[in-house]
Amino acid sequence: MMLIAALGIASASAITNGETDGTDHPFVGSLVLDVPANSDIEQEAGLYQFCSGTLLDGGWFLTASHCLAGWEYYTQVRFPGSTFVVTFDPTIASGGNSYAASAHYVHPEYGMPRSNDAHDVGLIKLVGTTGLPTAQLPTEGLLDGLKADHVLKDTTFTAVGYGTVRDTQQGAFASILPNMDRNKVDQGFNSLTKAWLRLPMTPSTGDGGTCYGDSGGPHFIWLNDVETNIIASITVGGDAPCKALDTTYRMDTEVALDFLDGIMNP
Repeated sequence: MMLIAALGIASASAITNGETDGTDHPFVGSLVLDVPANSDIEQEAGLYQFCSGTLLDGGWFLTASHCLAGWEYYTQVRFPGSTFVVTFDPTIASGGNSYAASAHYVHPEYGMPRSNDAHDVGLIKLVGTTGLPTAQLPTEGLLDGLKADHVLKDTTFTAVGYGTVRDTQQGAFASILPNMDRNKVDQGFNSLTKAWLRLPMTPSTGDGGTCYGDSGGPHFIWLNDVETNIIASITVGGDAPCKALDTTYRMDTEVALDFLDGIMNP
C-alpha cells in the first residue's frame, strides 16, 4: 500500500492502532520522493513518504514491486527532477539522513495476470549504508513448518512502517491521518496460502495493522515468544479503510527467495 498523501496520490496500505517505534527497528526505512520546486509547473518542493521497506546485508533495501514499478513516471513525468531516497530516521524530516539509490529491481513477473501469486517483491540498491544495522530473510518454508507443527496459529508478528495512522475504528477514510514517523504494532495470525500471509488488524482482538504508505514494510515473526529480525512477509494490501485484515506477501517462498538471491548474489 503506497501513498504520497501531501500530493493527493494514493494507490493502496500505515500502522494502525500502534505506537511510535523510535529506535527499536533501525533497519526499517521509508522510500521518500524528494521533489524540487519547479515554478513552471507549480511544483512545490518537499519530502513525500512513498513506501516502507527493510535494509538487508550489502545495502539492499527490500520493498514491494508496486512501490518501484512507477519509478520513472514519478521522477521524470509527474514530478520532473525529483529523486527517490531512503531514510532510516525515526521521523522523516528535511535535512535528515538519506541514502541514494543506484538501482532498483521489480520482479519480472510482477503485474502479470495470476490469481495466486502477485510476485510483489522488489529491491533497491542503496549507496553508503555500510555499518548500518540490517534485518534478515527467512529460511524457505518457515511458515509452512510452523503450520505443520500447529504453532503458526498462535504466532505473533510485528508490523513496522511509516504509513498513515488510524487511532480509532470509527469512521472510514476520514479517520486515516497523515504521518511521518516510523511506527510499529503487534498482530496475531489469520490465514496462510501459497503466496500470502493474512494477519488481523482489529483492536478488539488486540491487533493492529498497516495502512497507506506501509507497502513493502516488514512483518517480523516472533519465535519462542521473542520478536526476531526475520522478515516473514511484506505489506502489499488490505481492506481500503485499514480496519480489518492485512494481506502480506510471504518472503519464505521459493519464488520470493529465488528472485532476491538472483539479484543480490548473481
